[in-house]
Amino acid sequence: MLEQSYYSKADEIISQHGRTQKALIPIIQDIQSCYRYLPAELLSYVAKQLGINEAKAYSVATFYENFSFEAKGKYVIRVCDGTACHVRKSTLILDKLYKELNLSKEKHTTEDMLFTLETVSCLGACGLAPVLTVNDEVHAAMTPEKVSALIAKLKEEEQ
Repeated sequence: MLEQSYYSKADEIISQHGRTQKALIPIIQDIQSCYRYLPAELLSYVAKQLGINEAKAYSVATFYENFSFEAKGKYVIRVCDGTACHVRKSTLILDKLYKELNLSKEKHTTEDMLFTLETVSCLGACGLAPVLTVNDEVHAAMTPEKVSALIAKLKEEEQ
């Protein structure tokens, strides 16, 4: 069960967009922006408030890859594993991140909710390969050494 503040925030967001079916996507985008994920209970609540069948709301939220029902860290790191990046050894970068952050293919987010690690098929920056993004900021020509420096810098910013 979510705290009342989540529902109050959802009501605020709904009032900004209006209680229409076409407002579903902008509403859930704003909710995800607030919490770094889309709480399933809030999606059900929003559907009810908009007069939308819950199944329809879930089908929209699961259709678009950018919606997540799992809480994500403050820094979402996406490592490209498309052909250009893979050929330029993006797997070494991914392995270094798993080790640096104590994560695995099964565990994507650090305990302190600071980092979430994801792989993606393509970031559309093949000429800069291998590439990763941190909260949509592109980091080109990555190496395992650059990964260590980047993680250290991000951790330092938190202190």
